[in-house]
Amino acid sequence: MLEGLRVLLDPALAGSVLAAALCGVLLGTLSGLTPGLHVNTLAVLLAALAGEFPGDPVLVGVVVLTAGVTHSFLDIVPALALGVPDAAMAVTALPGHRLVLAGRGREALRLSALGSASAVVLAFVLGVPVTMGMRYVSPWLDAHLPLVLAGVACALVASERTPRARVGAALGVALSGVLGLAVLDATLNAPLGDGDVLLPLFAGLFGVPVLLAALRGAGVPEQGDAVVESSPRSVGVSALAGSAAGAAVAYVSGVSSAVAATAALGVLPRRGDPDRAYVVATSGVNTSNTIFALYAFVSLGAPHTGVLVALDRSGAPLDLPVFLLAVALAGAVAVCLVVTVGDTYLRVVGNIDHRRVVVAVLALVASLTYVLSGTGGVGVLVAASALGHLPVWFGARRTCLMGVLLVPLAL
Repeated sequence: MLEGLRVLLDPALAGSVLAAALCGVLLGTLSGLTPGLHVNTLAVLLAALAGEFPGDPVLVGVVVLTAGVTHSFLDIVPALALGVPDAAMAVTALPGHRLVLAGRGREALRLSALGSASAVVLAFVLGVPVTMGMRYVSPWLDAHLPLVLAGVACALVASERTPRARVGAALGVALSGVLGLAVLDATLNAPLGDGDVLLPLFAGLFGVPVLLAALRGAGVPEQGDAVVESSPRSVGVSALAGSAAGAAVAYVSGVSSAVAATAALGVLPRRGDPDRAYVVATSGVNTSNTIFALYAFVSLGAPHTGVLVALDRSGAPLDLPVFLLAVALAGAVAVCLVVTVGDTYLRVVGNIDHRRVVVAVLALVASLTYVLSGTGGVGVLVAASALGHLPVWFGARRTCLMGVLLVPLAL
């Protein structure tokens, strides 16, 4: 007893939670390192199998959440190692790819780990007060959600730097919105049961076009040392911007971490190391959004991410202390995995003919789409992949394709 506070420990429950958390870390590592396999797909599969798991139902929630957190750390690894363009295309490449082309991929991995780890710390410090404030703001947001989403779509277009890019962004929002209206409510029959439309939709819009462009590249060049060249202040500001943006959208339906990343980039300094700041901020956005969405779900009852939708479907009780303990454990392990597994991943991919790797990944994406979404999902993948090239033609950000969710929800 400390001033009326009693600390109790159930060894059996603690051991079970630890085992479930490590299982989630393993699954999140596999999904994070597998191109085309989104953590939402994994989470939905776990939720569907929830009744088969023995023991306390809360353990299913632990597995789902820790898989989501671990995935948010590790998905940077294939993003850096695959889809690397030719050096002549470096100006239009993603900032992480530019660092890889400059031989700074190992540094990029560590910057990403710092961004995600900072998001975990921020979530534990500010999760409760932010959620208490959002309890008053959330009803207004829900009542005016169409206007909020329309404002987000307009901001995506206005944030582009050139008139041509703004035209491309507007087309991207509109056409992806039409695609979303056409397929989001579609019923897909897959070999494993009801098909998942989000897998082919997002793989086509954001994954396949990058991989096809990588076929013209030269693969991963030799990487230099792992020293982080950014100043502690720059890393801190970037991590704070990304974490805050990810936290803000965690309480709003339909606004993804990709949109939050665009907002975070708008406040980052243009001078100095913008590419490094981008890697830190976007990593912070993904992890922050995953954890703050848990607070929002427990407090407001609305699951705003695919992982939490799966948690809701699993029927697991909402035990926030247990979930936060598991999230902290997953974050600590994932930081180490990003550095160790990521370095090996870059080295192995760099020593293999990159065209064969890219073709194999494309085949994997197509195979996963068929198995999890059926022939209808393959059609969605093809249509989304064609549309995914549009932003590049206009020099716009791919984030405009988030209209695939914004438009249907706003309507």
